[in-house]
Amino acid sequence: MQAKAGTDWSGPSPQPSVQLADVPAPPARAAQPIELPAQSAQPAPGVDLTSLLRPVRQGNAFEETVERLLTAIKLGMVAPGQRFPAERELAVQLGISRLTLREAIRELHEAGYVSSRRGRFGGTFVTYTRPAPDSAEVRRLAMQDGEKLADALTFRLAVEAGAAEALASRFADAAEPGILEILLARLAAVNAAGPEDYRRLDTLFHLCIGELTGSSLLAAACADARMRLNDLLNAIPVLQRNIDHTAGQHQAIVEAIVAGDAIGARTAVAEHLEGTAALLRGFLG
Repeated sequence: MQAKAGTDWSGPSPQPSVQLADVPAPPARAAQPIELPAQSAQPAPGVDLTSLLRPVRQGNAFEETVERLLTAIKLGMVAPGQRFPAERELAVQLGISRLTLREAIRELHEAGYVSSRRGRFGGTFVTYTRPAPDSAEVRRLAMQDGEKLADALTFRLAVEAGAAEALASRFADAAEPGILEILLARLAAVNAAGPEDYRRLDTLFHLCIGELTGSSLLAAACADARMRLNDLLNAIPVLQRNIDHTAGQHQAIVEAIVAGDAIGARTAVAEHLEGTAALLRGFLG
């Protein structure tokens, strides 16, 4: 089996669930709107791969292992130059033999996604970087099946708007401490990103909202929705004016969530995702 970089909207999709570290209860919600940071030099919190790398089905252990690792790579959860957990730990998390894991890693190595290094500071490192944006590639990917593209956009709207609404309700009910800090850190990271790393940090910001709801199924659906559009989004050029415009939309989403405004959060996400859909339609011309 050869690992493929393209998106298949019709085929079985990965079901990752990216869990952030357990967090304590957040402080009581302020009565006045909070001031959100637009820029930050501090990195966003790391992503815990435990849920994504849950045990695979033994009947398809090799194929599912390749899919799980590839999902983590393509969504930027393990960034270029970063290392996967140790082989022994990965095998336990996935519930597979180290031989099966090595075969999956070898497949990804041959496909150009990872490299392996020996020694004390060795391990499996991500070498994949997203291709340079190409509007012709957008058309090619989308024209493969326009109806399924529309379906993927609708799916993303439903799950991400629902996740924002659910998280806002959690804030309205006085969420645990730490959630606000994680959300603001993700917001600051994407708003401070340059064009070269924007897509990856934008992905982590959007996945963070699903993660913080506390629903592993909803977090998995958000990751699934993003994977269905991942290659298409990566093919769109990232311009600084688009980053600046999107930063305001991201901030509006977070402000509504933190205010406990469930309807406002859903509306802000819907407006933001409609802008992304419009951008796609513009490149499809």
